[in-house]
Amino acid sequence: MRPGSLPDRLAARFIELSGTCPNAMSQNDSSPRALPADVDETLALLEAGHYVADRSLSTVLYLSLALGRPLFLEGEAGVGKTEIAKVLAETLGRDLIRLQCYEGLDVASAVYEWDYPRQMIEIRLAEASGDRDRGALQSDIFSERFLLSRPLLNALQPHDAGPPVLLIDELDRTDEPFEAFLLEVLSDYQVTIPELGTIKAPAPPIVIITSNRTREIHDALKRRCTYHWLDYPSAERELEILRVKAPGTPARLSAEIVGFVQKLRETDLFKLPGVAETIDWADALTQLDKVALDPDSIDNTIGVLLKYQDDISKIQDSEAARLLDDVKQEMASLGAA
Repeated sequence: MRPGSLPDRLAARFIELSGTCPNAMSQNDSSPRALPADVDETLALLEAGHYVADRSLSTVLYLSLALGRPLFLEGEAGVGKTEIAKVLAETLGRDLIRLQCYEGLDVASAVYEWDYPRQMIEIRLAEASGDRDRGALQSDIFSERFLLSRPLLNALQPHDAGPPVLLIDELDRTDEPFEAFLLEVLSDYQVTIPELGTIKAPAPPIVIITSNRTREIHDALKRRCTYHWLDYPSAERELEILRVKAPGTPARLSAEIVGFVQKLRETDLFKLPGVAETIDWADALTQLDKVALDPDSIDNTIGVLLKYQDDISKIQDSEAARLLDDVKQEMASLGAA
């Protein structure tokens, strides 16, 4: 099946699904839960967190949890990589710790640093009182009460709800030295602080690493992870995602949105729309009380779906009308089948 083609009876499938909901869990029930025992339980866990996944993703996630290995997710931006960590934290009742990566990320921002202003105040107070010798003062100011834990160190410390979910987001934005440091941390789940010694996690956290593949991640790190490429969803799965994430969208409009977005992904654009943009577009059109797509609505709201002016200029007006006409013709033929 071509990515831009609507599967058989796509709109009818939406109507069929819209009367049911995933096995939703109570939003107020945040007690820690045991890890899933098999792939089916993993799939049900994701459904409970309103995440629409296929069996291949559920399988690799189950293996990651069962083997205690980080899950490395690659794929285009907006396909749901980050959301997996959020759903795991919610459905398992664990703390979510997020390390947002960026160029120039260092140990002080990712692991720990000392609270220098408070240390200086402590030194001045000790000098003024004169009641502590230098050795005792040094031991005091380099104690845990002056230590500022950043995401990686926080993830290695004990948590009441059990090992947390550590999300290392967009690792490809960092440089190679930090990647090498991260490799050391994930090998033994410990860090060494010269003034305090080695801090080791009582139990390894659940680690989700994401990458948009703006650069290749070194093989040494990937070898320590289970790996999954998260692609754009099929039309049927994207429609089910809309049913879950944008339940107020009319059935016909949802089917037309999915058909249009799927066809956009076949065009030569600088940045293809992800699932996140599809959901945002559905919410925007619903906010405008639209029940079906039309060329004017597309032109007026295309900035919700596409984020680069060159892409918008390429799609607006005649091209948008052509794509929409193709979508409606396919839907009409399927409806007549």
